[in-house]
Amino acid sequence: QVQMVESGGGSVQAGGSLRLSCTASGFPCSSCCMAWFRRAPGKEREGVATIYSGDGRAGYAESVKGRFTISQGDAKNTLYLELNNLKPEDTAMYYCAADYVDPPPGMSCPLEYEYHYWGQGTQVTVSS
Repeated sequence: QVQMVESGGGSVQAGGSLRLSCTASGFPCSSCCMAWFRRAPGKEREGVATIYSGDGRAGYAESVKGRFTISQGDAKNTLYLELNNLKPEDTAMYYCAADYVDPPPGMSCPLEYEYHYWGQGTQVTVSS
C-alpha cells in the first residue's frame, strides 16, 4: 500500500528558510504528478506547487512563486519543497500528495485536482 511521509517542518522567523521532504513508499513513479498543499487554520486548502516526473516541469501558486522551489529526488517517489523568504502568511500545515496523472501537453501538473494519495502533514510556523 502507498504511504506518504512528510518531514522538515518547524518554526522560523520571517525571512527564514525551510526544506520539506516527502517519501511516497509503495508508489513507483516513472510518470506521475506530485504536489505540495497547505492549510492554514480557518482557511481552505491551497495548492502550493506541483512537479511532473515525465519532464520535470514545475508549477506554483502565485503566492509562492519566486520563493518556493519544488523538486524530485533521483528516486522519483521522493519529493522536496524549498521554502525561502518565509512570511507569516505561509504558516500552515503542509501536505504532500501524489497521483498517476498526466498534465495537459506542455503544461504543469494541476493545482486544482483531487490527488489520490496524501501524507499526514508537517507544520510550518513563521513568526513576524
